[in-house]
Amino acid sequence: MCPNCRALLSTADRVCPYCEFEIKAARPPLAPRRGTEAAELLGGFIPQDRYATFLILTINVALYLACMLMNPEGTALGDINTRVLLLFGAKRGDLVVEHGDWFRLVTAGFLHGGLLHLLMNSWAMLDLGAFVERTFGLWRFLAIYFASTVGGFLLSSYMSYYTPSVGSSAGIFGLIGSMIALGLIDRSAMGEEIKQQAIRWAMYGLLIGLLPFNMDNAAHIGGLITGLIVTYVAGFPSLFMNLKERVWQVLGSVCLILTGVSFLRWYWWFSGMQSR
Repeated sequence: MCPNCRALLSTADRVCPYCEFEIKAARPPLAPRRGTEAAELLGGFIPQDRYATFLILTINVALYLACMLMNPEGTALGDINTRVLLLFGAKRGDLVVEHGDWFRLVTAGFLHGGLLHLLMNSWAMLDLGAFVERTFGLWRFLAIYFASTVGGFLLSSYMSYYTPSVGSSAGIFGLIGSMIALGLIDRSAMGEEIKQQAIRWAMYGLLIGLLPFNMDNAAHIGGLITGLIVTYVAGFPSLFMNLKERVWQVLGSVCLILTGVSFLRWYWWFSGMQSR
């Protein structure tokens, strides 16, 4: 964002095309650049401004392959058996509420029911995830995606109590909500265009969810609302490392830790099931 006129810019811009303000000489590294040390350790194999997006995609693919290895009833489309998905942490309301399997609110967001499901969500994630991560920075992105995934599957747990559900679409709809919030924060013509485009995507996605494709619209709506609220509260990254940026750095780190704890809790549960 231009420090002078607050217009949205790309990371490659050195002069604002709107007010001709010199960006390079006027600002330190932007907040989205912080927290990318892990990407640098990989020798630039993963783009630094999309590190979390590529990491999520990698986990999604790895878990899909793991499910395939335990799936004796696979089809030509690579569909995963519901029993296998539940073993790997799919959401089901009664298991979350009555059995205390809270980790499913997180792990379900990294599982997919088939190859087509995985490819469609990966395509959307590459586009939306990269945009939101570049715009709001790594730590806000982690907080937005984690909260949207949990919020989406929490609503789904109550709206579709006995229906299993998986997929990164809850988090993806949270990213759409994040783009809507961007337009509410930035009242420029570009911000308004981004908001309107995101609203159209949300409407298309929810309408498709009404078709008989076993889509979880409750998770989509929950993720959309959660992503919008979290982004609106977070706002854009500051040009300098201040208290607000420290807070979001901590919150993003907490979300990352909670994701790891959820998978660890799932592993303990999974190991117990396998030993029976």
